Amino acid sequence: MKNRWFLSEGIRPSPSRALCSLLVFSGVVALSPVGKASAPEWLRTASHIALPHYPEETNAVLILNEQVTSVTDKGEIKTEHRRAYKILRPEGREHGMVAVYFDSETRLTYLKGWSIASDGTQHEVKEMDAVEASVAGAGVLYQDTRFKLLKIPGAEPGSVIGYEYEQKRRPNVLQDTWEFQEEIPTKHASFVLRLPKEWEYNVVWLNHPPQDPQSSGENQWTWELEDLPAIEPEPAMPHWRALAGRLAVTYLAGQGSGEKSNASWRDVGLWYSHLTASRRQPSPDIQQKVAQLTSSLPTPWGKVRALASFVQKDIRYVGIEIGIGGYQPHEAQEVFANRYGDCKDKVTLLSTMLGAIGVDSYYVLINTQRGVVAPNFPSILNFNHVILAIRVPANAPVENLYAVRKDPALRPLLFFDPTDPLTPLGYLPPSLQGNRGLVVRDDGGDLVELPLLPPPTNRLSRTAKVSLNFVGGVVAEVQEVREGAPAEYLRAQLLIGPTADRTKVLERFLGMFLGGFTLQESSVENLESSDEPLVLHYRFLAQNYGKPAGNLLLLRPRVLGEKGSGLLEKKERKYPVEFPTTMLDSDVFDISLPSGYQVDELPAPTEAHCSAADYNSKSEVIGGTLRYTRNYTLKDVLVPKERLEELKNFYRQIAADESASAVLKRTEVK
Repeated sequence: MKNRWFLSEGIRPSPSRALCSLLVFSGVVALSPVGKASAPEWLRTASHIALPHYPEETNAVLILNEQVTSVTDKGEIKTEHRRAYKILRPEGREHGMVAVYFDSETRLTYLKGWSIASDGTQHEVKEMDAVEASVAGAGVLYQDTRFKLLKIPGAEPGSVIGYEYEQKRRPNVLQDTWEFQEEIPTKHASFVLRLPKEWEYNVVWLNHPPQDPQSSGENQWTWELEDLPAIEPEPAMPHWRALAGRLAVTYLAGQGSGEKSNASWRDVGLWYSHLTASRRQPSPDIQQKVAQLTSSLPTPWGKVRALASFVQKDIRYVGIEIGIGGYQPHEAQEVFANRYGDCKDKVTLLSTMLGAIGVDSYYVLINTQRGVVAPNFPSILNFNHVILAIRVPANAPVENLYAVRKDPALRPLLFFDPTDPLTPLGYLPPSLQGNRGLVVRDDGGDLVELPLLPPPTNRLSRTAKVSLNFVGGVVAEVQEVREGAPAEYLRAQLLIGPTADRTKVLERFLGMFLGGFTLQESSVENLESSDEPLVLHYRFLAQNYGKPAGNLLLLRPRVLGEKGSGLLEKKERKYPVEFPTTMLDSDVFDISLPSGYQVDELPAPTEAHCSAADYNSKSEVIGGTLRYTRNYTLKDVLVPKERLEELKNFYRQIAADESASAVLKRTEVK
């Protein structure tokens, strides 16, 4: 599903420009000769605006962000954009590259750019100087979205870069967003809205206090904002689009115009239900395949699992999105015949196959970035992904179905993403847990919160037998058992490249904790069986793990693993902390002591708690073995700003425990 909301601004990088597609630019930018001409008055004026003092690390400032949107009585929308940047540091040169989209529904009618250097030199580039680029991405076969790439010369520190362009479109829904806050500061932003007579509008302010517009003509309004701060990157912050201020606008057509706007989530669900109404018709071939996969299985739930596995693993992810096809799935028989489709296509086929065995299921529209969907802005523009909600059959064993939400009207619903090849039925990918999705029914839609899976479903259990010699060298044999998100994360790393590179993944991990080591052997179980725990075995040698000091030997009982050090930076945070998932992480390290040494001092036991997590560790001597155990439980994924100091104190205690040393004392002279 094409997400026009992500395509609304010129050069802003976007994490997702189409539903289920991670897109990158393809093509080579080849510039025509640059023309020297006078910059327009608006850009010359902007270049003289006095700017406040910004932090030294600020790469650029958006001096001016103007958007003028005009709607006709036929529902056609013309949007004019003007932007001006002051480049402060070399890293700000990226703002000299303009990328403006167009497709079968959106025409780019004008594009021009200029630069004003610090010495007054001016340059101009026009649309004829731009290069047209297609859109490419993993699994995207074809998409009608294209870009005009325009490189503005003179994008150097001290210069001002400006451009303007115009788009005309007739969208599928009468809604828009004005995104006025970015990763860099904005000095001045304005939005002008022009509507036909008898048309009205509703606005929703997101992540910003409401501002009243000024009337600037008949059925014309202007909003203006000044000195907007940057959305600065921080470790473990929510997605920046969940934090940035924006204005969501719904256009309310006059009577008799035939145009209709989304007024509620029910309306959005009805719109998508009507769009997909004829897509789930089971062809004879589909029915035959369903029978082949399920006829020998005695229970309804066994049949559900077989069909889900088929669509997840045997239907390739390939996107073909043209026009309304960005929102509307292909017909189920077409997806089945081709054995490929994008997220909404795979959901359509699975829903069709489930219907053939009498199991109801529902489209679920969602955004792959938690927190981006705004509950108070009902819109198809919120979403960039589709998954499925399966109505759990009666008497189905639910003990391993963690992604279930009890729906008062529809019985328990199991949320499943058939696009993700590494997340088994019963689980959800981390980005979808605790996220908001729109469950689409024939009579409308409901925006619901998807389950946040409990910590034991995302488990990492690490045990190690470590032999320590009298000069501090160790040989360690380690076993890791991973379930849920830790298993999915490591599987993705191990499967993405050649088999020969898998040891490099493990070596990078060990290198974080060991000054010098040799990975002697490694093996993995259930790598391609996502329904089973991922089990990793490895053996390594580290010659200088312990540190001799006279007749003492110092070593860190916590051999491997680290928690939350990136959250301990001294700079004051501006935003909440967001974790990918809950977690249950446990370690047991048995370190056999060398002959002639005894434990002289052990780190004190540690027990730390905060609202989102718990931690405990203990070092003890059992016979000739030093045993270190610890457990880390992350219970929630979002820590609000007012609880950040509590979280930092929690991680300070963990950091102290992780760096603590045990002291061994020589009892015999070697």
